[in-house]
Amino acid sequence: MPYYNWVALITTTIIMAISAAPYWKSAWAAFQKHSANMNTLVAIGTSVAYFYSIFAMITGREVYFESAAFVTVFVLLGDALEEKMHNNANNALASLLKLQAKDAEIERNGEFVRVPLDQVKTGATIRVKPGEKVPVDGVILTGSTSIDESMVTGESMPVKKTVGDEVVGSTINSTGTFTFKATKVGEDTVLAQIVDFVKKAQTSHAPIQKLTDKFSNIFVPAVLIIAIATFVIWYAFLGASFVEALLFAISVLVIACPCALGLATPTALMVGTARAANMGVLIKNGEALQEASDIDTIVFDKTGTITNGKPVVTDVIGPRKEILQLAASLEDSSEHPLAQAVVAAAKADKLDLTAANNFKAIEGKGVSGSINGQEILIGSEKLFADGNISQEISNQATALQKAAKTVVYVGKNGQAVGLIAIQDAPKPTSKEAMAALTKRGYHTVMLTGDNQDVAQAIADQVGISEVIAGVLPNQKADEIQKLQSAGRKVAFVGDGINDAPALSVADVGIAMGSGTDIAIESGSIVLMQNDLRGVVKALEMAKKTFNRIKLNLFWAMIYNMIGIPIAAGLFMQVGLQLSPELAGLAMAFSSVSVVTSSLLLNKTKVAV
Repeated sequence: MPYYNWVALITTTIIMAISAAPYWKSAWAAFQKHSANMNTLVAIGTSVAYFYSIFAMITGREVYFESAAFVTVFVLLGDALEEKMHNNANNALASLLKLQAKDAEIERNGEFVRVPLDQVKTGATIRVKPGEKVPVDGVILTGSTSIDESMVTGESMPVKKTVGDEVVGSTINSTGTFTFKATKVGEDTVLAQIVDFVKKAQTSHAPIQKLTDKFSNIFVPAVLIIAIATFVIWYAFLGASFVEALLFAISVLVIACPCALGLATPTALMVGTARAANMGVLIKNGEALQEASDIDTIVFDKTGTITNGKPVVTDVIGPRKEILQLAASLEDSSEHPLAQAVVAAAKADKLDLTAANNFKAIEGKGVSGSINGQEILIGSEKLFADGNISQEISNQATALQKAAKTVVYVGKNGQAVGLIAIQDAPKPTSKEAMAALTKRGYHTVMLTGDNQDVAQAIADQVGISEVIAGVLPNQKADEIQKLQSAGRKVAFVGDGINDAPALSVADVGIAMGSGTDIAIESGSIVLMQNDLRGVVKALEMAKKTFNRIKLNLFWAMIYNMIGIPIAAGLFMQVGLQLSPELAGLAMAFSSVSVVTSSLLLNKTKVAV
């Protein structure tokens, strides 16, 4: 080409000024802080080729402007492809945001009018017709319907809803028309909280990233040394010309840029947490994900976690009316689920309750109080002294407990006079979840304050390996620590409120969400659906995501281990050599391959 040197100089200078400038600025900023980063290698490689070519042009030697230009273009191409794939990785988050309704039909002066979503206030009455999206979170006032809640729970089957049930914004109304009262709007809605969870998780760091960062800090200076050594050996000892030795050194600098290494962890974390959110599993951060991948023991709370959490009275031993009336009158002051079951049974029998005085909750044992001048005790056998429970009542209690029923003793003036048997049946999906966990090699444990017989009966029904019973609420965290001290990596599954200490102490705390309140701070993983199959999904997604991180790091390392010797000319004898521009292209596509590997997590399915 006529005037090639001048054309190459002008075009390469434009490319350097526009495209290479960000890499040079980044490298200079790192140099001023006495460190080196990924852009240092690109900046040094392109600047050496560019400035040497200017020198060569002045002195009448062969120029290599194309090396500087092509390396810059290929690195920029790699960055562009990475950016595009990053956007693809964020699609799950963007699709969640697109689920939000644009407007709502609210009641004003006795009529329903459609208004933009940002005008909906807490307390507003909203009407939703079949096929429409529920605009915000709330509670149904009139009507009944079926709602597709898959965007929240990951469960495809519609859920039946009627008066008093909670609905979640952005879910889809399938069949009936209903009205509901708005309870959460704007940033307080479940959808907004999900998006916030995923954003925080995607920008967090897994502990393994710290190891990668340390490696990069050592790797960049090491590559600079290898590049200098490559130049010296080829020029001083192997008889290569100055230019040939310089090109080998530039190739080493360019191909070794550890972009793939830097992308290995964050891209997998981004895609994996978003995919988990689509399954109804919210992983709070990279640390939780890495810890979850190492779990070998899973401890479950019983009430409300393995069981439905809605106990009902099944048997009354003794005069039914008297026993239920005494127990319900006292338990009416208690918030405990078993107490509410007793009160519900009394109301079902249309019994009148008597006001109790001196009500007192006795931790881990039951309650006491006085009714019509008599001291009444309701709770476990621990409330009664030796000899205050007859042999007959004790035998009946044992039989009920073996039938997986919780036994509440009712006493007057320190003497047990009757029993109330209460049963909280396991959730239909609990057995399926335990079978899936056992198949995957996890050791399952039930931790409960209930007695051994009842706990063991429930454990046998659902397939739990080990039972730790009779544990007071403040002792649950201690039991978790005992398992950890025995060398186990423990996940604890609870409701996120009563079990907060145990959730915090465990290596991984998995909080069971209700689908309408996901801001549970104690758990590092939150299940949007009150279903233990979500535990399988959570642990499986964590394991697959962390395995993908390790796979990405492995290939990023192998790439450099293979690429650097080739770029340094060690395989020239067999005809294998890389010019600087081809090294730049290879480096760009190594980064793209790592991002592509991470994106494959979007195809992950967990069979339960």
